[in-house]
Amino acid sequence: MSVQFLALVGSLRAGSHNRQLAETAAKLAPAGTDVHVYEGLAEIPFYNEDIDVAGNVPAAAQKLRDAVAEADALLFFTPEYNGTIPAVLKNAIDWLSRPYGASGIGDKPVAVLGTAFGQYGGVWAQDEARKAVGIAGGKVLEDVKLSIPGSVTRFAETHPGDDAEVVAQLTEVIERVHGHAGAAAAA
Repeated sequence: MSVQFLALVGSLRAGSHNRQLAETAAKLAPAGTDVHVYEGLAEIPFYNEDIDVAGNVPAAAQKLRDAVAEADALLFFTPEYNGTIPAVLKNAIDWLSRPYGASGIGDKPVAVLGTAFGQYGGVWAQDEARKAVGIAGGKVLEDVKLSIPGSVTRFAETHPGDDAEVVAQLTEVIERVHGHAGAAAAA
């Protein structure tokens, strides 16, 4: 049985280094693991209980919920916007946290990682994402972290997938999340 990872990227920019990290994770996935980079976060309306009505949930939000339901584990790749999590990623978490008591994130293993321009690699945003995902019901893997600083200069001429240090760290993250997902599926 294949283990399914869903990667959500908090940057909508076409040349996003976090998107490149997510795509690299998909390429590094070991046999028996499929990492799917989710497309469509930009189309999801801001969360509003008035439009989150059973049988009438906006199609883009339902698509996200369905994709998460099919996943065994989640990877959140986040840049840092003004010291915190990007709105598009927070909005996805808000949609996934509902309906109350039946979160789509459930007890799925979740790893939060990413890169940012600052000297700490976006740790504030990652901490905020872990907090929000945990409150939403996800099983945040606090011991699985990857913060890559200086993204604008580090990846100016090098794709993250061509950086040996990043590849080694990302491979370790994927293997550790795979272990958690396999243990959760066996339970």
